[in-house]
Amino acid sequence: MEIWNKIDDITLYNEDFLKLELDSDSIDLIITSPPYNVGIEYNTHDDRLSYSEYLNWTKLWLKEALRILKPDGRMCLNIPLDKNKGGQQSVYADITSISKQIGFKYHSTIIWNEGNISRRTAWGSWLSASAPYVIAPVETIVVLYKNSWKKLSKGISDITKHEFIEWTNGLWTFSGESKKKIGHPAPFPLELPKRCIKLFSYVGDTILDPFLGSGTTVIAANKLNRKAIGVEIDKKYFQLAIQRISSHCLTLKGM
Repeated sequence: MEIWNKIDDITLYNEDFLKLELDSDSIDLIITSPPYNVGIEYNTHDDRLSYSEYLNWTKLWLKEALRILKPDGRMCLNIPLDKNKGGQQSVYADITSISKQIGFKYHSTIIWNEGNISRRTAWGSWLSASAPYVIAPVETIVVLYKNSWKKLSKGISDITKHEFIEWTNGLWTFSGESKKKIGHPAPFPLELPKRCIKLFSYVGDTILDPFLGSGTTVIAANKLNRKAIGVEIDKKYFQLAIQRISSHCLTLKGM
């Protein structure tokens, strides 16, 4: 396992999240977007599991996420509403149900409208009621918590009045991120973790992304004066995250 901590309040682990064993009750907010199991060509992770295998794996990592959250810890989980690769599946409904089964409490769901319908490549039966496909060009951000929704300790909030009013409306509209620009097959834009961090955590809280990818969650957390932990199983993406974080965040130690 490689550990990178060359910037104050940032720690990155090149490891499988299920093997890392972070301290229990240590994380204030988890923000993550796990693999969607839609056949994306990752270097390490198999994104072509059967749906039952995918849900079983999801249950395992959700249990670990619940364990390491503080009693008033929260999670913002970016997942698809549904998917049609390998058959129509109600991903959002199934993962939300699993989350509650293992002990998470449900707070709300934010609908992220990416404003992108160019991905509509499957129409089913064209101009016919025979078997049309309905595909919503949105993703979801499921907001879950451990025991207490109300924060148990006082802290400093840095969200503005305008941001609070706008972001507590559960329909968020902003563009996705370019795969080519970032160099990762499934990046999300900085705006997503930025909103979640300011809305659901205090300044100085500890933010975790167990599927770090290109490092965006850690970049947002650092810019907003939070502690950040990132876990990435893939060596190539781990190095990409280090590169991006080094160029976007506070000065490296000793430099």
